[in-house]
Amino acid sequence: MTPKNCLPFLLLLAACCALVTAGRAANDYVPHRDLSEQPGVPKGEVFKYAFTTSKIFPGTVHEVTVYVPRQYDPAKPACLHVNQDGVQWNAPTVFDNLIARGEIPVMIGVFVRPGIAKASDPAHALDRFNRSYEYDGLGDAYVRFLLEELLPDVETKKTSDGRAIHLSKSGADRAISGASSGAICAFTAAWERPDSFTRIFSARGTFVGLRGGDLYPTLIRKFEPKPLRVFLQGGSNDNNIYGGDWWMANQTLERALTFAGYEVEHAWGDGGHDDKHPLAIFPDAVRWLWKGWPQPVKAAAPTKNAVLASLLIPGEDWQLVGEGYRFTEGPAVNAKGEVFFNDIQASKGYKIALDGKVTEVVADTKRANGQHFGPDGRRYVVAAGEKKIVAYDAAGNTAVIAEGLAGNDLVVAHNGNIYATNPNANNGAEPSKVWLIRPDGSKVAVDETGMRFANGITLSPDQSLLYVADFRSHWIYSYGVQADGTLANKQKYYHLHQVDSADEAGPDGMRCDRAGWLYVATRMGIQICDQAGRVNAIIPTPNRRVANLVFGGEKFDTLFATCGDKVYKRKLNTTGANGWDVPNKPPAPRL
Repeated sequence: MTPKNCLPFLLLLAACCALVTAGRAANDYVPHRDLSEQPGVPKGEVFKYAFTTSKIFPGTVHEVTVYVPRQYDPAKPACLHVNQDGVQWNAPTVFDNLIARGEIPVMIGVFVRPGIAKASDPAHALDRFNRSYEYDGLGDAYVRFLLEELLPDVETKKTSDGRAIHLSKSGADRAISGASSGAICAFTAAWERPDSFTRIFSARGTFVGLRGGDLYPTLIRKFEPKPLRVFLQGGSNDNNIYGGDWWMANQTLERALTFAGYEVEHAWGDGGHDDKHPLAIFPDAVRWLWKGWPQPVKAAAPTKNAVLASLLIPGEDWQLVGEGYRFTEGPAVNAKGEVFFNDIQASKGYKIALDGKVTEVVADTKRANGQHFGPDGRRYVVAAGEKKIVAYDAAGNTAVIAEGLAGNDLVVAHNGNIYATNPNANNGAEPSKVWLIRPDGSKVAVDETGMRFANGITLSPDQSLLYVADFRSHWIYSYGVQADGTLANKQKYYHLHQVDSADEAGPDGMRCDRAGWLYVATRMGIQICDQAGRVNAIIPTPNRRVANLVFGGEKFDTLFATCGDKVYKRKLNTTGANGWDVPNKPPAPRL
């Protein structure tokens, strides 16, 4: 079933959303006719139950209302519409009317109220109300609750006439909505899992500073765009309180979505924090969300983020290189463009040839972690299991370069100097250190103050600056490299974004391209920073937790990323800088 063309509704929408319409009082909206039962329209079934077995929100009770249209055939998985705060805007009746006219596909509605953790002694103690915790926070906890717990439980139910419930798993077949905190919850669910939800209706959304929702306009502008279609409703008399200005926040969000190329529609009015305006537009908004179905949601326009626009190649996406490993790390590239990586926990080393073939090259790496090729063509490796740095030549022969160093990552400069991070010196009894190992084998700690967990490390393209990631923070440190290889002018320089569920950004492996941009593997994806220390763009990987990265391939224009048990690659419109190569001076950043 394909929804009918709904372009005429936009004219109606514009009329009903004027701030002040002659002849009516402010916020005097008329409920849409499709909120009422219409003659001859088959009526779907609605049933309720309590979901009490969540492990993500332990101890909570969620009231769940399920709507199943009369036209639903259990032989075919149905489209899905999820709404927070239970049933709103008389949605089951709206769906009955729109499905009957063929304006939306046959869909099952799941309406979820926020969790409540019941007090052990209700007469003397208050329940714990999870609404703000579940709805207002960023991160994937709530969408995991839906996908891993609640929706599978819904599929165990049956209608009164015995029909089993089967839900489509495709994001193209799923919408999610809500009002106020429920609206930002709906957006967050789709933002975190666009593979599972792509159509969003937000009424008077709480995109303000309660639990980080005010960050969305910035993140939307920086992230590689996701396949989302968004309808926003807001009113000029909405809340303006301690957490922020709802009216301005929703407009700011709309401008960010438009900037980033999303397909977004909005209905601005003069309403307050109530349902009068949403009741006037909800059926038309639902029609708009489902226009063109079953075609998947696509971007409306290219992003205006200049960095993303210059880096991303149309049609080029992440490709799986290899999987089935235990924990991949330490990608390094040789002068041919071949990429090497380690499976730390399995203590094995692998090579990715230029044709993409992956082969094992070291059967026992001694739990090798970071590695880097030197100007002599050898591969320098942190053998963490033996607290050594060793070098492999082309034939696989090894030589010990330094001992007594339980390192993590390293970089080798064009002049042969090696810089290595030592996150937990002496089993944590000493602070994190950065070591310099010179070509003559001498070893000196060039920094041992201030960092919680020194991790990824790399050089600027001109090799005048050394960058070190503090994994247990949201900072990348910048140092000036002196003529003798020592470091000076240390600064907490690069300011990274962090996910809501963690107290740190988790910066790990890093590389620069020849233009001076720094690419940082973080919990949020690959954050791309200018030389002035600012995150300009974020490219998520299929497995968000990316540990390390390197530019490989014959032209060093393919970004390889180690992501847990998998390795991915993606071609970009740039060229990686290599420590073993002749240093190059990049252009100055715009300040």
